Amino acid sequence: MTLQNVPLSESQEPFAAEVQIVPATDADIPAAVALLSGNAVGSRVGVETGDPEPYRAALRRMQAGGATTLFVARPEGAEPGVIAGMFELTVLTGLSYVGQPRAKLESVHVAPDWQRRGIGRTMMAFAEARARALGCVLLQLSSNKERAGAHRFYTALGYEASHIGFKRML
Repeated sequence: MTLQNVPLSESQEPFAAEVQIVPATDADIPAAVALLSGNAVGSRVGVETGDPEPYRAALRRMQAGGATTLFVARPEGAEPGVIAGMFELTVLTGLSYVGQPRAKLESVHVAPDWQRRGIGRTMMAFAEARARALGCVLLQLSSNKERAGAHRFYTALGYEASHIGFKRML
């Protein structure tokens, strides 16, 4: 069973009626890339708004692999390609936590016009419910150190800054 096909019961869907959280389609890629490029660190992580094909190819790899799903928050009644927010959810397997799966959130973004309307909370609640449905024992995320507002948001939701992250560009 792939991550995007895990059903949620009605009791697991505490989400705002204003948006639907659904797996992204090819039509959503331009809007998702625009969200990535519009944040303060987007230009420094190689996000370009030109040719969408590399991003569509990445979406196809995610879909084929089954461990990572790009979800979008689609305004109620909107067509594919119109999104209020997005996030990637990945299920990690390994020896930690006695071999139980963990979930990781990345690329959590809400479009400026949709901020302060509960969309971020809706997406986070959905991600947590999805991770629980998959048997994950924790949901983790990292956030660029420059995104102080996002850090306050995650802390208010009960996330704790428990680690220091490191990376090296290859």
